[in-house]
Amino acid sequence: MTTPRDIARWRMRSQLLAGEHAPSATAVLERLLAVQAENVGQTSWAVACRTTSPQATDLAGLVDDGHVIRTHVLRPTWHYVGARDIGWLLDLTAPRVRPLVRRQLTDGHGLSDAEVDGAIATVMDVLTERPDRTRDDLAQALHEHGVPLPGHALMLLLAVAELDQLICGGRCAGGAHTYAPFADRVRDARRLDRDEALAELAVRYFTGHGPATERDLAYWATLPLGDVRRGLAQVGDQLGSFEHDGRTFWHDASSSPPPGPLQPAGHLLQILDETYRGYQDSRMVLDDEGVVPRGRESGLGMALVDGQLVAQVKRTVGRSLLFELTAYRGSLSSAEHAALEEAAHRYATFLGLEQEVVLRR
Repeated sequence: MTTPRDIARWRMRSQLLAGEHAPSATAVLERLLAVQAENVGQTSWAVACRTTSPQATDLAGLVDDGHVIRTHVLRPTWHYVGARDIGWLLDLTAPRVRPLVRRQLTDGHGLSDAEVDGAIATVMDVLTERPDRTRDDLAQALHEHGVPLPGHALMLLLAVAELDQLICGGRCAGGAHTYAPFADRVRDARRLDRDEALAELAVRYFTGHGPATERDLAYWATLPLGDVRRGLAQVGDQLGSFEHDGRTFWHDASSSPPPGPLQPAGHLLQILDETYRGYQDSRMVLDDEGVVPRGRESGLGMALVDGQLVAQVKRTVGRSLLFELTAYRGSLSSAEHAALEEAAHRYATFLGLEQEVVLRR
């Protein structure tokens, strides 16, 4: 019988965190379809730690070349997505996300629809004249055109324009995220009709995130359950499935539960990592023993050993890379501590720093 711990281990392998890693950032995006990318510094590691030879230049080069796009898609937040997939994925998911974001502008910030459209037109004019502008650049340009917007309102405005496929992430400028016209950055996007897109989404999600439930996918892509089931009806015979705790879990038909503990065993990840944010319905298979307090999730990072949450993590980057751990059970075993020391070393090597792991009580 498949247990929650089996599912957690299985997912870590499906997500390229254990067992066989991907050869490159391109392969990570192909496998996972999208990786939440709210914090650029930490998400570069979220992609890199899934590769055989983690290099910061791998993902950064793909973003600069336009092969990977950082933009708002799936849910009202940033994701990294391959340029060939961003078109059909936005076509499919943006119609449900866009009204939520736009309503925050009109109801939350008091802008009229005409003011929103006018501000977006100004942004397009500015980016057409010179792309790869930072948010601060665009704020200044809007102010000069008589459209001063506070920071949060500007972020929402740009998200609406991203969901409308007018703009997207541009080339990095001195470590800062920029914006550019979508049409300039995405020249070879696949376009699928709705049924094709639902089928593609189901195969890609359950292959890269499985085992997972239909409700997990509905959350991940902000789609109604009916749409998820419509996609599964087309491709269910291409996937494997099993029943657990009254739910059906779908997965890559060629995969199976890992036979034993994971290698590598330890992982230090941000709370926004796909291992956590890639699910909602069955997210807490990461806590088979029920040691993690339920309720409002922490903004801190995650320490996992063998696919299970063992501690909260505060990460500080300075002259060294410091990880401060607060164990859920009050302490860590020697094996858990060793696994997390190894995970810290991998992360620090990626950043070119020494690491330090401290257990707080």
